[in-house]
Amino acid sequence: MKNIKVRLAVMNFLQFAVWGAYLTCIGNYLGGVGKGDLIPWVYSIQGIVSIFMPAVMGILADKYIQPQRLLGICHAIAGLFMLGCWYLGLSAGAQLPGHLFITFYTISVAFYMPTLALSNTVAFSILRQANLDTVKAFPPIRVLGTVGFIATMWFVNCATLTSDGEFFFTLDKHIGRFQYTYMQLFISGALGLLLAAYCFTLPVCPLHKDNGKKKTIAEIFDLDAFRLFKTKKMALFFIFSMLLGMSLQVTNGYATPFITSFKGDPMFADTFGANNATLLTSLSQISEALCILLIPFFLSRYGIKRVMLIAMFAWVFRFGLFGLGNPGSGVWMFILSMIVYGVAFDFFNVSGALFVEKETDSSIQASAQGLFMLMTNGIGASIGTLAAGAIVEHYCSWQMVGDGSYLLGDWQMPWFIFASYSLVVAIAFALIFKYKHVREN
Repeated sequence: MKNIKVRLAVMNFLQFAVWGAYLTCIGNYLGGVGKGDLIPWVYSIQGIVSIFMPAVMGILADKYIQPQRLLGICHAIAGLFMLGCWYLGLSAGAQLPGHLFITFYTISVAFYMPTLALSNTVAFSILRQANLDTVKAFPPIRVLGTVGFIATMWFVNCATLTSDGEFFFTLDKHIGRFQYTYMQLFISGALGLLLAAYCFTLPVCPLHKDNGKKKTIAEIFDLDAFRLFKTKKMALFFIFSMLLGMSLQVTNGYATPFITSFKGDPMFADTFGANNATLLTSLSQISEALCILLIPFFLSRYGIKRVMLIAMFAWVFRFGLFGLGNPGSGVWMFILSMIVYGVAFDFFNVSGALFVEKETDSSIQASAQGLFMLMTNGIGASIGTLAAGAIVEHYCSWQMVGDGSYLLGDWQMPWFIFASYSLVVAIAFALIFKYKHVREN
């Protein structure tokens, strides 16, 4: 267990570096090759596979395959199929075969999304074996995941590969930058394979043995985590996690196309923000990295209900500021929205995972984390992304301006609709969810 915190930090760095390479900028690539209609599906697919894959992998990790090994297997498969997406883009150019691309992409994210819960399970298991307090030890480790996400966002924002094979970094309008091309998929796939190999070097996470006891049907299929719904506190927690999860992928899917759309407006076409949407959006992840470190204090002092409420109201400001800002004189609203995102994401996602870890038995840890993923990144994100896509497409459409394709229209209304939804969820949560917190000294 020597240097175990460092090793887990490296795992988290790579875990989110894989995702950060494309999550916030794949919309720019798809829109540029005339496949903007695929954007809602690209993000909703992440939610759809999260409805069942984390639960399936949780079952395997609890009883049958050591979690660290299963984590490596999942990353290997996800990485290979993401490289398949890259190859399709490389070979097809502007004639990207949408159906085959979506097929490869679906298989890739079907094996990546469970790793978000599995990596938590691995970290919690190894930390407990080292007799460390997970609430205090995990957040600093998880920070490195956000750093990894930021690192690949910056890389794909600035990296450029010309048709002559020349590689360099730039912040100008160069259309060959990875944030606009299929190269973002190559970076993701290659890092995924590297992480797969790394996972097999991690300490063994023990399986939970049955000790010869007669098992019920629920135990045979490892559905014990669903019994958490019998407890009112946990049932409400998971339901509101689903409702809040509907906000998770909205800005991942549409923040960069939205900010980049200002390039289609002569007033903002030459602004730094409009030409570096991925870099500007990365401020959200920088805020996230800092806010993670606040979680132990806020959870111990205020409890899960108040922390979740803070996250919910942060989503209101996140969306509202997008609706009011622009990359010119209103860029400060974009920056403030990015700062608020750290609170909105961390105080929900990371605090929620820690709450589940504390409130569930160790024998169903992987399954319980999978259930949390199912409700948030599964059901919630699927419904939210499809609904957001329908709303955005109602008010905006892809249009050619000069040599670029941009999603133009009335962007204010969608952002205000999303903000209003978050406000309603926050008020309902404040009134319905009851949780007595015992303040720690």
